[in-house]
Amino acid sequence: MRRARSMGGLRDMPEGESRRTGPTALRMLVGAQLRRLREARGITRQRAGHEIHGSHSKISRMELGRSGFKLHDVADLLSLYGVDEAERSAVLSLAEQANSLPWWQEYRDVIPDWFEGYLGLEQDASLIRIYEVQLIPGLLQTEDYARAVIAQGYDTVTAEQIERRVAMRMHRQRILIPPSSRKVWVVLDEGALHRQVGGSAMMRAQLEHLAEVAGRPHITIQVLPFTSGAHVGGVGPITIMRFAQAELNDVVYLEQVNGAQYLSRESEVLPYQHLLNKLGIHAQPMASTPAILRRIMSRL
Repeated sequence: MRRARSMGGLRDMPEGESRRTGPTALRMLVGAQLRRLREARGITRQRAGHEIHGSHSKISRMELGRSGFKLHDVADLLSLYGVDEAERSAVLSLAEQANSLPWWQEYRDVIPDWFEGYLGLEQDASLIRIYEVQLIPGLLQTEDYARAVIAQGYDTVTAEQIERRVAMRMHRQRILIPPSSRKVWVVLDEGALHRQVGGSAMMRAQLEHLAEVAGRPHITIQVLPFTSGAHVGGVGPITIMRFAQAELNDVVYLEQVNGAQYLSRESEVLPYQHLLNKLGIHAQPMASTPAILRRIMSRL
């Protein structure tokens, strides 16, 4: 786990860096800076909340980057913390940028509230590590495979809503298009490759797509074979996202049936980092992935 930089982290950000950083990471950066400033002055969340006519939980949400910023609240907090003019200007500027609307706002009608945070993290991450047990991860799905998965998972949605969800999922995949420097490392349980979604032709096309994607230099795909035994039994899907900004901790995302957990404390994240490292060791090397996919395709 990386440690936070000094309090001047935002002020030291290279020129233009904030323009390449999405609103979610910017909120997290501003929140982390507000927390460091508050703690350096020995001010409690309760007192800070009182300053902006809010609660300690509002301060907590702001410091975790889980809500937008009212600029007058940020300004009042900076005054309370005795911030100098240069740093005050930098924090307020980033807070304003963090309030910009992300691309997925146009799909807001088909995005659960608990998933919106993930979209922002995924968009801003420099490294995304994924372990998937049952299905091909959304970032690597073909359009037809995604449509079949979404249709099976939502019994009451209309055909139009399904298509909007598919379009949103395809839009997410733009983060993989070169010249993106974002790295993606996926460990797939072999069961996800054998579990047929749609017909044989659809699965073959999906596996062919995986083989193509696995050949890209910034994407690593490993397969955890059935022969790996029970080394990692009983573990569900896991995603860990890392960010280019050293001020930001890794975030673990654990999706559930009707919600999700977001873990960012070092004590919470470290076990999942160790687990994904273990999975990578027990999985087949990435060089074996094309042959594994060809073998499975030959049986369809």
